[in-house]
Amino acid sequence: MTRVCVVGSLHFDIMVRAPYVPRLGETLIGDAWWWKPGGKGGNQAIAAARHGATVSMIGCLGTDEFGARMRDHLEAAGVDLTAVRSVEQGSGMSVAIQEAGGDYTAIVVSGANRDIDPAHITASAAAIRDSRVLVLQNEIAEAADATAAELARRSGLTTVLNAAPARALGDLEGLVDVLVVNAVEAEMLGAHRVADLATASAAARTLLTLAPIVVVTAGAAGLAAATGTDDLAILAHSLERVETHAAGDVFVGALAARLADLDPLEEALRYANAAAALHVSTPEDARDAIGPGDVRRLLVRPGT
Repeated sequence: MTRVCVVGSLHFDIMVRAPYVPRLGETLIGDAWWWKPGGKGGNQAIAAARHGATVSMIGCLGTDEFGARMRDHLEAAGVDLTAVRSVEQGSGMSVAIQEAGGDYTAIVVSGANRDIDPAHITASAAAIRDSRVLVLQNEIAEAADATAAELARRSGLTTVLNAAPARALGDLEGLVDVLVVNAVEAEMLGAHRVADLATASAAARTLLTLAPIVVVTAGAAGLAAATGTDDLAILAHSLERVETHAAGDVFVGALAARLADLDPLEEALRYANAAAALHVSTPEDARDAIGPGDVRRLLVRPGT
């Protein structure tokens, strides 16, 4: 088993399905709603656990029902919550509108995630030191991320930053080993427009000033990666899309699990690409069952 430490956000996601995203001032009738535990940190921790890693989480939850439900879900997925604090304010939450075609838009309220600070990270340093890979995102304070990355650097970990939402690296500069961004985030960090694999590759090369390995995911086109010596483009799998919510988080979690198992970069990227493809092509109520065996079978299936 491998070990991944995820520092990041925990949100209670309320999903609403509607024909399209309403315009300002428009009242639109939807056809379904449901909840699920989310936040990029929580999603990536669960994905890493489902794809073979032992995972510890550093984060904050409120003492409300949202927090209790998220704690139960994370524990059921096998995530170690020793370093997840309960704080006296509402848990983080989001409301997402899923369109008929599977795309979505969301509003996030940080809540308890604002309490993740450098002191909390320092107090949880053992969870970082005991790991091989540290996973960060930008849904918590930059100072907390930077403290975690500094601890990881001193302990010899590989640090993966999913720069979402996009913001300048700031105090993380020089502390990130693998930068993962989607097309929009790549553009916001200084790359030209990403429209296909060729432009994703160009964006990855441009962003090499930020990290020694850069991965740009390009949705249905696939992904591109750049290092100081190599470029790599991987096509998306040809599977029917059901819904895209949290696909990027599954990619990052699966990638972290494979890197923690010391897979070569290309192997780890191909695995994560397939894991994300299975996620978007599987109905919501069946996704918990997706695991390494399913991904391995997809990787050897002709025509995908």
